[in-house]
Formats: sequence, C-alpha cells, structure tokens
Amino acid sequence: MALKLDHVTKRFGTFTAVNDLSLEIPDKEIFGFLGANGAGKTTTFRMILGLLDPSIGKISWGEIPLNYSTSHMVGYLPEERGLYPKLKVRDQIVYLARLRGMQKSEALQELRFWLEKFNVPDYENKKVEELSKGNQQKIQFIAAVIHKPKLLILDEPFSGLDPVNVEQLKDAVIALKENGTTIVFSSHQMHHVEELCEHLCIMHKGKPVVHGSLKEIKRAFGKKNLLIHADFSLESLKDFPGVVKAKPTMEGSLLQIESEIVADSILKEIVGKGFIRKFTLEEPSLNDIFIEKVGASYE
Repeated sequence: MALKLDHVTKRFGTFTAVNDLSLEIPDKEIFGFLGANGAGKTTTFRMILGLLDPSIGKISWGEIPLNYSTSHMVGYLPEERGLYPKLKVRDQIVYLARLRGMQKSEALQELRFWLEKFNVPDYENKKVEELSKGNQQKIQFIAAVIHKPKLLILDEPFSGLDPVNVEQLKDAVIALKENGTTIVFSSHQMHHVEELCEHLCIMHKGKPVVHGSLKEIKRAFGKKNLLIHADFSLESLKDFPGVVKAKPTMEGSLLQIESEIVADSILKEIVGKGFIRKFTLEEPSLNDIFIEKVGASYE
C-alpha cells in the first residue's frame, strides 16, 4: 500500500503552508522529503499524522484515509525532542506504548529488543536526563517504533549525532525498511538522503519543485561534476565554454559542466600543460540539485 497525498493544501489564515501537494510514496521504501526551513515539510508531516486536517485534498494509506484515528499505524520522530527528562526510560516507553494500545509486557519485550540492538541494555532503569544526547536520541527513536508502525516519519533523525550513533541509527532504519516499514525521511544532510533513499521530493514554499526517483532526477539535471587535480594552474577553466561553475580545491578544481562533451574538450585543452593526477567525471550531487532548485532560501 502506498501513501498518497492528493492535491493537499493547508492554509493558516491568509498564509498557505502547503500548496496543492500531490505525492505517492512507495510502499516499503525510504522516501526522502527535503526542503529549506519553512518549505512546508513539518506541516505535511502533521497532516499525515492527523494532527492537522488539510484545508483541501486528502491523504490516504492504500484505500484507508489517514487521520487521527489511524495514528496507531504511524510512528513519528520529530525534529524537536519530546522526552520527559525525569522519567526512567522503562516507564517512559511503557507509558507511550500503552497510549498506542500495547500491553505492558509486549512493550517491555520490544524495549529490551531495541536496547540490546543499540548495545545499551543497562539504560532501561536510567532517567533520560542521565543519558548523552546521542543515547537520548536512541530512546526517542525507540518511542517512535515501539508499536511497530507500518509508516514511520523521521524528521532530522541524525541531527547533532556523532558518527558512531549515526551509523547505529542508520542500520536500525535500514532494518525496519527490510522488514516492510515504509519510511519518510527528512534531512538537511544530503549525503544521508543519497545513501538511503530511492525516491524523493524537494519542497519549496509549500510546493514540490523536484519529485521522482533519485537516478532520474540526477539524469534530468544534466550537469556533471568534473574534479581535476593537477600540478599547474586551472584558473583559466572557469571561463571555458560549457563550464557553469568553478570552485578551487586544495589540489586543483571542481567544475560543474554542462555535459560529458565539455569534459572531453577540457581534457584536450590541459593535456601537455603538466602532470594531471586526477581527472574524474561524477554525477551531480543531490546538494547541487537542491541548491539550484531552492537557491538562496536554503538555510
């Protein structure tokens, strides 16, 4: 079953936060949902969760309309953390799981499974405020998945985490996907989106400006990145025909070029001028595409 948003608009008075958004998020996949601050991502998440009703349009999971009554099917890890610092991990997770309709014994079983998976089984009886930021995030993640949701929304799940904790959470997300959970993933860290997502949507001022498979989005973008390391100056290449942007690097230059033909012309131009240590043509990064589509509004 796919998650469908059909011509969804959300207005707050005269302000339109989400404007005629139509999306289909594939089942059992990690879908990237991107946008600068204020693009409408969080408002969209709150409508999927049933916390806000669309002004126009409908949201459905297969044939089932999504609203507050279906919230037990959805897990949500918000960007703003919401744990009770004075409560013990065990009491907190059991309380939240009971709100989702779980029995205490089932909730404790799931909690212990996740604590073992994150290599912190001794945290069950610790207060949240006694944990590091990274370990608090693991507990927040467990709170979002304890009831085994069919749909999981992750809003900036890796924000502020060290590389070890990022990898642990990333492995957990991939495992959930492999077990059949549909995941909507929002992040400002483009390399995580490229690594995890097959399909994505970039929002700008409440509307989608890019939507589709990552491979096709990169292909449609057209431009390529050319990385050159050489022992001579590459300064003149910034004015070479077909070069869109040039950025000096420690060892040479990174060029955004219009096509592979431009790369061939550049190679012919620089051969014989000195030693070329690296000449690599790469697909455009998601960061390149995001900045071109969203531009100066990216924060």
